[in-house]
Amino acid sequence: MNILITGGAGFIASHIADAYVAEGHHVVIVDNLSGGILENINPKAVFYQLDIRSEKLEDVFQKEKIDIVNHHAAQMDVRRSVADPKFDASVNVLGGLNLFESARKHRIKKIIFSSTGGAIYGEQDYFPADEEHPMRPLSPYGITKLCTEKYLFFYKAVYGINHIILRYANVYGPRQNPHGEAGVVAIFCNTMLKGERPLINGDGKQTRDYTFVGDVVKANLLALKHDGSAIYNVGTSIESDVNKLFYELRSHLNPSCPEQHAPAKAGEQQRSVISFKRIEQELGWRPTVQLDEGLRLTAEYFKKKISQQK
Repeated sequence: MNILITGGAGFIASHIADAYVAEGHHVVIVDNLSGGILENINPKAVFYQLDIRSEKLEDVFQKEKIDIVNHHAAQMDVRRSVADPKFDASVNVLGGLNLFESARKHRIKKIIFSSTGGAIYGEQDYFPADEEHPMRPLSPYGITKLCTEKYLFFYKAVYGINHIILRYANVYGPRQNPHGEAGVVAIFCNTMLKGERPLINGDGKQTRDYTFVGDVVKANLLALKHDGSAIYNVGTSIESDVNKLFYELRSHLNPSCPEQHAPAKAGEQQRSVISFKRIEQELGWRPTVQLDEGLRLTAEYFKKKISQQK
C-alpha cells in the first residue's frame, strides 16, 4: 500500500515509518522539520518537507496515489498550547482539516490518527481510564486532539472514510527529542549524561503510564489491517512515578547523580493511566516491553548518541 505518514521525521512516527517500510509498503513522509530531524527518515521512504497546512499537500496525494494516511504531525507541546492556543489550533485543527480534505478528494481508505490517552481524559474518575471515560481535557493541546477525533467521526459519517484513533499514553524510547515538547525520560537522560542534575517537579510522586515506542509501533501495524473504525487506548495500565524513573535512569547513566526537587508545577495532573483491554480484545495487542527494560534501551540510545557527538 501507499501510506502517507505526517510527522514522519519525528520520534514516534519515524519508528512507524521504518516498520511500514520493512513490511514492504511504499511510505511517503510529510514533515516540516520543526520538531523532526532528517536523520530519522528512512532512506527507502519518499520525503516531502512540507507543512500540513500547505496547499501543496494535495499534490502529494495526487503524485503518490495515497491509500492510507497515518497522521502524527502536531503541535504537541502542552505548555506552548496554553501560551498560544491560536497557534496550537492552526496546526492541530486546521492542519488536520487540510489533510482530511485532501484525503476526501483522493478517496483514501483509512486514516490512523495519533491522539492522546492522557490529556484527553483530564483528571480521571477511575484508574485505569478506558475509552468510555469522560473526556475533560485541561489544555488546548488536549482540546485540539478531541476536536480532531470528532472531525474524523464526521468524515466517516459523511464520506465513509474509516479511522483508527490511537490514544497514546506517555510514549518514551530511542529518538525522543530531549528538548521542546520532550517527555521526562528524554530530559532526564540528556541532563544526566551532561553531568547535570535533573529537576524532579514537586515530590516526584505524580504518576504516568509510560509506554515504550516499540509497542506503539506494533499498535500502528495492527491498525493497518483492521477493517472499520475504532478508538483504542495504547498504554500499559501501570502507573509509575517520576521518582522511579529517576532512580532507574540514574543506575544506567550516572549513579552518583544527586536527587534534586523543584517546586511542583501549578495545575499538573497527579495521576494518569489508561486501560488497554479493548485493543487487546479486538486487535490482540498488549505491551511487551517492561519499564525497566525500556528505560535501559533508551539510556543506551542516549549514551551512544552523546558519544557520537563528541
